[in-house]
Amino acid sequence: MTVFKGLSAFPPTPADESGIVDTDALGVLVDRLANAGVDSVSVLGSTGAYAYLDRDQRNRAVAAAVEAAAGRVPVVVGIGALRTSWSCELAVAAQSAGASGLLLAPMSYTQLSAREVGHHFKAVAASTGLPLCIYNNPGTTNFVFSHDLIVELANVPGIAAVKMPPLDGQDYTAEIEELRARVPEDFKIGYSGDWCAAPAFLACADAWHSVVAGVLPEPAICLTQAALAGDAEETARLQALCAPMWALFEKYGSLRTIYGIAEILGLTVGTAPLPVQGYVGLDQLDKLPAAIDSMVSAAK
Repeated sequence: MTVFKGLSAFPPTPADESGIVDTDALGVLVDRLANAGVDSVSVLGSTGAYAYLDRDQRNRAVAAAVEAAAGRVPVVVGIGALRTSWSCELAVAAQSAGASGLLLAPMSYTQLSAREVGHHFKAVAASTGLPLCIYNNPGTTNFVFSHDLIVELANVPGIAAVKMPPLDGQDYTAEIEELRARVPEDFKIGYSGDWCAAPAFLACADAWHSVVAGVLPEPAICLTQAALAGDAEETARLQALCAPMWALFEKYGSLRTIYGIAEILGLTVGTAPLPVQGYVGLDQLDKLPAAIDSMVSAAK
């Protein structure tokens, strides 16, 4: 059994300008996602602003999320940090708080080598009994996991899954089949980049690590169900309704856009982590209400 399967929703982490987490507001977001029926909730991902929060605030966020989930849905925790020892400490704290899984990105100021990343992941995986997902996010870490490195880490005890970035005009089926032929049978392959979820699921990916599901879970659930069922026609219809939102995500990035969505929906998410200024001043955010309406219609 693994937590890294199906639809994982990534909510923002409500916090003020000083990075103090609003645990009550985070609890409301997590409760909302659990009630909607997502397969897991992943806190402190990139859209959860983990890189902008200190360790005390991150631990407060984890405790609040686990309490709000109340065993109804697994909670996965992002534990990326600049030092291996810090990631290990965050992993241990997440396990103590009751998390079900870990998500690790290779953060670094200095460009890392494959050898260094391999050592980092092996050390963190050994620090707890929780399953760990490799977070392959070159857009924020400037590190690209080769298939060879993923295969090496997939055979490390405790490393159970990978979260892959979207492919640019490439074949998801080919990538998934190539990896599946080389990793253990129970190793899970998922994707992020919300616009790629449909083609990835249709190509038999195991998971969608979704930003939009963190604030709009119902349409994301509908898209997940259609794609996992192999219903290409319905998946295409829903994907078309989501397309205006995907265009905004690709143009502005998910972190900025998610704050605009939350404000329009009346969700309390605090302020974007400065110097990131959320959706303020972005020239096409007048298109966001219509994009939200189009997505919401997918759940009707």
